[in-house]
Amino acid sequence: MGVSEAYFDAASAAPLHPAARQALAAALDDGWADPARLYSRARRARQLLDAARGATAEVLGVRADELSFTAGGTAAAHAAVLGGLAGRQRVGRRFVHSAIEHSAVLHAAERHVADGGTAHEVGVDRLGRVDLDAFAAAVAADGTALAALISASHEVGTVQPVDAAAAACAEHGVPLYVDAAQSVGRVPLPAGWSALTASAHKWGGPPGVGLLVVRKGTRFLPPGPADERTDRTADLPAVVAAAASLRAAAAEAAALASRHHALVERIRATVPATVPDVEVVGDPERRLPHLVTFSCLYVDGEALLHALDRRGFAVSSGSSCTSSTLTPSHVLVAMGVLSHGNVRVSLHRDTTDAEVDRFLAELPGVVADLRAEAGVVNL
Repeated sequence: MGVSEAYFDAASAAPLHPAARQALAAALDDGWADPARLYSRARRARQLLDAARGATAEVLGVRADELSFTAGGTAAAHAAVLGGLAGRQRVGRRFVHSAIEHSAVLHAAERHVADGGTAHEVGVDRLGRVDLDAFAAAVAADGTALAALISASHEVGTVQPVDAAAAACAEHGVPLYVDAAQSVGRVPLPAGWSALTASAHKWGGPPGVGLLVVRKGTRFLPPGPADERTDRTADLPAVVAAAASLRAAAAEAAALASRHHALVERIRATVPATVPDVEVVGDPERRLPHLVTFSCLYVDGEALLHALDRRGFAVSSGSSCTSSTLTPSHVLVAMGVLSHGNVRVSLHRDTTDAEVDRFLAELPGVVADLRAEAGVVNL
């Protein structure tokens, strides 16, 4: 009988929360009609959509009419960047962002540049924390239409100084967009931002539901053709499930963060003590509670992930094996740390102490075997 899988990749997609599963089943029966129509079943669907928006807005601390649902976190990020820039094009076409934004934000920046705009990238230190002075100087430049700073690194967990960045943006009248995909439903949100996005499957909601919040008073022009229907065309049962799971995740967040923080501290301390030539990356203090990344010298990242998978551990990596491009993680490169042979462990609500203990017990042997196969011994 095989070893049961220990799933350690919640930063990519968390397992479906029980609240999401229950709400999804109910909404599939009651929420399949077009909420834009006037008959009774459609009105019921509209009530479900409005209730989901209201519950989600309450958790986020925003107005319901500031919130839209999108077809996923990537779509939300693209809309936030391109819509925020389009709404401010009379001011200028300069986009300021950190070097460690999610690829969705960077792809939107590439589109903006291809369309004649400019993008300015602000670097980070070895802990993955943005250079705040450089960020403030960048947003002060003439023609800056929008700035973006991720709430916390999706690859190494470092929490960014969003409050201070927002204050610098406000001083110069520049809206700040925050990708909060790794924070929503887990930790308190920062203040001062103008636009924010998140993705339901990061907190235990269903895939295919993103959140876009644009604060009142922020100039914003939705990208793409005008459509008065907006998020009424969203997957309504999935939206209902996303709202239910966000409310449940937020209620559990403080207790779960405490438990995850202790488990991650155990990983941060044990891995470098038991595996030679390992670097734990990211800020050890200002970090997300559920995520840790470490890099192993003399080990191929793809081989390491496959070896761990055979042992029943589902982890991810910032090495080249995470995409078809054969390029290392832009986040780790920006930090100036080892960008190959790395492992990202991210925990979810059902992660157990026993799973973490088994991982810590088996990891040294897995790494040693791979190094031996590569001819690296006596470390």
